[in-house]
Amino acid sequence: MELLYKVEDKPPVGTSILLAAQHLLAALGAIIAVPLVVGGVLGLSTEDMVVLVNAAMLVSGVVTIIQCRGVGSVGIRLPVVMGTSFTFVGVSIAIGFEHGVAGILGSALVASLVMIIGSFFMPMIRKLFPPIVTGTVVTLIGLSLIPVAVDWIAGGQVGSEGYASISNLIIGFFVLALVIALSQFGKGIFAASAVVMGIIVGFVICAALGLVDFIPVQQAALVALPSPLHFGLSFPISGIIGMSIAYLVTIIESTGDFLALSNVTNTKLTGKKLSRGILADGLGSALASIFSTTPFSSFSQNVGIVGMTGVASRYVVAITGAMLILAGLFPVLGALVVIIPLPVLGGAGLIMFAMIISAGVNILSTTAHTKRNSIIVAVGVGAGMAVTARPELLGNLPEFLKVILASGITTGSLVALFLNLLLPGREKAIEIDNAIEAENVAASEENQATA
Repeated sequence: MELLYKVEDKPPVGTSILLAAQHLLAALGAIIAVPLVVGGVLGLSTEDMVVLVNAAMLVSGVVTIIQCRGVGSVGIRLPVVMGTSFTFVGVSIAIGFEHGVAGILGSALVASLVMIIGSFFMPMIRKLFPPIVTGTVVTLIGLSLIPVAVDWIAGGQVGSEGYASISNLIIGFFVLALVIALSQFGKGIFAASAVVMGIIVGFVICAALGLVDFIPVQQAALVALPSPLHFGLSFPISGIIGMSIAYLVTIIESTGDFLALSNVTNTKLTGKKLSRGILADGLGSALASIFSTTPFSSFSQNVGIVGMTGVASRYVVAITGAMLILAGLFPVLGALVVIIPLPVLGGAGLIMFAMIISAGVNILSTTAHTKRNSIIVAVGVGAGMAVTARPELLGNLPEFLKVILASGITTGSLVALFLNLLLPGREKAIEIDNAIEAENVAASEENQATA
């Protein structure tokens, strides 16, 4: 796709701040949701919940900047937004009931070594993801996020009060239509900032209609200082094992996000780059434990923003990291984002997540149309969506398998990966894919020379 700003471009400061706000709006709700869920289930006090949430925003900002800008051999140097991961919710709650928050954070700290050590083997792992597997994984990421956007448009979870009310649907689809119109027909900054403009207009309309609850902003503290080791650390063996499994799952999911991001930013993801990204992920999760919040991973929804707006500048997303740090230090700023009505976020989210599907289809279009490849895509996507649509399928499996397969993205990725290794004709498929890639590169160079 044609990019408005490439990875190394630096838009004007004012423009960059506006574009960075899009990523903040897309990510902040999910970043604070994980500590809120974990803390709520464990019955933590308001003071302890504030520590978890503020630390999540602060460390998210720091790790996002490291991923985007890079520090030595750490950081993928692509426009990646980092935040707390839902992969760790189940295992965190299980550990928390038995060992408290100290057990969660201590287990996560030790188990982060799985990701840190695993990062050094990413060049080998990268070879397991040819275009047919990569395209399947990226498509699954988008498909798995669509139900999230649909629930946002409807106003919450199925069964909640006002779910799918006419007013929610009108607001959600109005924002969706506005984002599409700005992206398709807008020029310059209007096209590039279509998401944030759609959300702002939707927010203003909702506020005018009295649909925005400003109480969280009034109750939010003005300043919140970091509280390292607020809960202490303990290291239960069972907790470390559970967290280690969750980190293995996160490696697969983050790899999928990075592959999707490399596609929408028109950059080649080498094994070395992938190693730097996974290493930043692991070190960021270790830092999260020390600063008293749950582990991290990359955010898929922000890949959709890059794909839709054509803004691939890593410097823009680094500014998002700075905004997250400010939100952690000044909770009232974060509260302003949190009160955005879900239908407004859903309208923008639907098109963002659908763009990830489009990126996956684009990758698959570069592969040979063979029966072998069709089976890999069909079974991989089918397995992933089966778990996403009917998680009850895993109900009778051993606990460690539930943790591994709970994400449809992970399940589909593993199925596609193993099918690619097991089905005959792999070497021939690699030759065909290499030939197709060479043709595409030659055509691209020819087009650039003509232009």
